[in-house]
Amino acid sequence: MSAKIAEEVAIVGAGAMGRQIALQCALHGVDVTLNDDDAEALEDARVFADRYLAGRVAKGRITEEKRKDAAANLAFDADLEKAAAGRSLVIEAIIEDFAAKADVFKRLEQICPPSAILATNSSNICGSRLAEVIGSPERVLNLHFFNPALVMKLVEVVIHPGVSEAVLDSVVKFCRRIGKTPVVMRKEIPGFIVNRIFRSLTREAVRLYEDGYASAEDIDLAVTAGLGHPMGPLRLLDTTGIDVSYLARLDEYEQTGDEAAKPNPILKTMYEKGEWGKKTGKGFYAYLDSAKKKKT
Repeated sequence: MSAKIAEEVAIVGAGAMGRQIALQCALHGVDVTLNDDDAEALEDARVFADRYLAGRVAKGRITEEKRKDAAANLAFDADLEKAAAGRSLVIEAIIEDFAAKADVFKRLEQICPPSAILATNSSNICGSRLAEVIGSPERVLNLHFFNPALVMKLVEVVIHPGVSEAVLDSVVKFCRRIGKTPVVMRKEIPGFIVNRIFRSLTREAVRLYEDGYASAEDIDLAVTAGLGHPMGPLRLLDTTGIDVSYLARLDEYEQTGDEAAKPNPILKTMYEKGEWGKKTGKGFYAYLDSAKKKKT
């Protein structure tokens, strides 16, 4: 497999991450198709892209010509076969659930050419687990973008022993092609680099909150004012999604049996109540604007 940089990409999953990754590709001249079998999610992503690009023009961040070029680079298709066929790189960005991801990869194996690289944006599920469900593990790996993907520069490129150097070289070059900063992990471990460090911090922050030691506001203020972080850990959990964090931690716990990886009890409660942070209007904080949007 050659180390050619991917110029035709498909993103599977039109949620918060998928739509941003797709738009990031489009803004950097990559031909990209965003896929989701949920027509409403796909339409929401289309509206998001239009508003985002228009907003960038209004703020003077991009030209009208750049907006038109990006819009022309971005297509939407509810049919996975049409979206992924012939693409040199497919990035899966659906729910953090192994069975659901495995199903997507099985379908992609049938749809995509043997030369296509198949990546997962998972923040916790290692590519080798998904590689086991298809017949060509050398082309499966993690490309973990960070939320918001249109702002955050980092991408964790995580490989397993079956991944070829040509594939690794290709995806590293692709990340740079779309304006990202890749870091390579040559050994897999659940949570990778950033989330393992982040979880240690947030696990203690959540414990302090749920045991009544301090308010969410004061815990976050202590971290921003005392440690110099741009955002407090509880506010950041709300931003990235309580659901995403809970499911990732639960998956790591089920994989390893390590009690230290077990989600805090309050995260389980919030997940079950649908208090997933900004996206639902309530998490550790209340977000009235998000709640209003959800009702309309």
